Amino acid sequence: MDNSSSRHPFLAGLSKHRGAPPTIVVIFGASGDLTARKLIPAIYNLACDNLLPSDFHLVGFGRSKVPDEEFRKLAEEAITQFSRRPYQEEIWKRVAERTFYEAGGYDEGEAFVRLRERIESIEKSLGNPVQSLFYVSTPPSVFRPILEGLGSSGLAKRHRGTDRASKVIIEKPFGRDLASAQELNRVVASVFEEKQVFRIDHYLGKETVQDLLVQRFANTIFEPIWNRRYVDCVQITVAEDLGVGTRGGYYEQSGAMRDMIQNHTMQLLALTAMEPPVSLDPESVRDEKVKVLKAIRPLDLSLEEGDVVRGQYAEGLIGGKKVPGYTQEQGVKEESTTETYTALRLKISNWRWEGVPFYLRSGKRMARRVSEIAIQFKRPPGHLFAESDLIQVSPNTLAFQIQPDEGSTVLLNSKIPGLETRVQPVKMHFRYKTTFGSNTPEAYERLVLDAMIGDGTLFIRGDETEASWKLVTPVHEWWNSLGIRGMETYAAGSWGPLAAERLLWKNKHQWRRP
Repeated sequence: MDNSSSRHPFLAGLSKHRGAPPTIVVIFGASGDLTARKLIPAIYNLACDNLLPSDFHLVGFGRSKVPDEEFRKLAEEAITQFSRRPYQEEIWKRVAERTFYEAGGYDEGEAFVRLRERIESIEKSLGNPVQSLFYVSTPPSVFRPILEGLGSSGLAKRHRGTDRASKVIIEKPFGRDLASAQELNRVVASVFEEKQVFRIDHYLGKETVQDLLVQRFANTIFEPIWNRRYVDCVQITVAEDLGVGTRGGYYEQSGAMRDMIQNHTMQLLALTAMEPPVSLDPESVRDEKVKVLKAIRPLDLSLEEGDVVRGQYAEGLIGGKKVPGYTQEQGVKEESTTETYTALRLKISNWRWEGVPFYLRSGKRMARRVSEIAIQFKRPPGHLFAESDLIQVSPNTLAFQIQPDEGSTVLLNSKIPGLETRVQPVKMHFRYKTTFGSNTPEAYERLVLDAMIGDGTLFIRGDETEASWKLVTPVHEWWNSLGIRGMETYAAGSWGPLAAERLLWKNKHQWRRP
């Protein structure tokens, strides 16, 4: 008897995942950091919960020549170091016996032929058609040759039209701007049908992000006030206390807007602001997200009163220790114009949100690592509690913390015990760790599992990524024209540049300190 659902509440209701057909997962970039830290541990933990499909096989693909046994050993080391569960030999052994490695160049046609032959050999040994799930976990520069290789070798068309059709997961960043995203979508469409494509954003696999829809649409106390009549503003923060470290060279090509705002943060906005979908099927949910992104007004791009602020961190203190500024980091140009912080003020032109500002910010070397969505409601009429300076009514706030402590908080006003009428804001907390235990499944476990069964709800559709790039690409073009002008600085360990406060002053708001 399978008792996996009793081990963690996450597993309850996952019966649909037990219908996944026999699957071969092929990881391009098998020797990379993401594979070791996230993908191999995710597969191992799915095995622990008996959620891998029957006849599961794993094939690593990379440029380095690695024997099968060595790849299995590297995978075992990754599990030991990064898995949320302790390594158990008897569980990994069942997966390791069906784990292989294929070496070749990403633009080498013969390598894809060899990969196809390997897959066909596995399929022949099983005596049944097997689904192929290709995970593109490589630098974006080789996305295109990999996709074209899957097309020219026939791997993309295997069993098309059946439940064993090939699928592909594509990591971020999906393009560098609108034009490159459109071009990459054209390449994808020339090889795969849209229902075979899973553009991944691991934030969508986080428990609190998924819980956002449950809180909105499964609780009647929230949805009736989730609109312009009651909401004063929405703030979305994705903050990191780390700097760029040894990734300065990469970050110089990215920046905060591409690294966090265009993908993670915009996804959080879409889920927060979307209309109720007609059902929870993937297309209904994604249709509503796209509508929100298309309803965002073009940004006011001006230095003084505009909707955008950018900045770079300078020297400061993190955890009581002095840390260098961004331009002092390894691989960063002294005259760099790459932003490590971005803040936006957005307006959504639709019936629900007209007049409600959405404030987004993301940065490195900030005061603490935290990601949250905060819905700040309008203050109650002030005359009833405005007779004394002792009475200070704070706006009610509902905050969803995505990391590091997943959960939610409601800020209410309450009377302080005593003979005088004094009011103080109090917080009501819910934490996943406290209620459900600390061993919460990681995002990649859910996302890999959903891709295997073909559920695209938590993945990004092609028109969705283009809608997001359409908003932020003009910002990059404007910044390029400015050079260093308008680049603010902020001390490491702070909450960002002072100029970011002006985005909120116009509406008499201020940034939360989560």
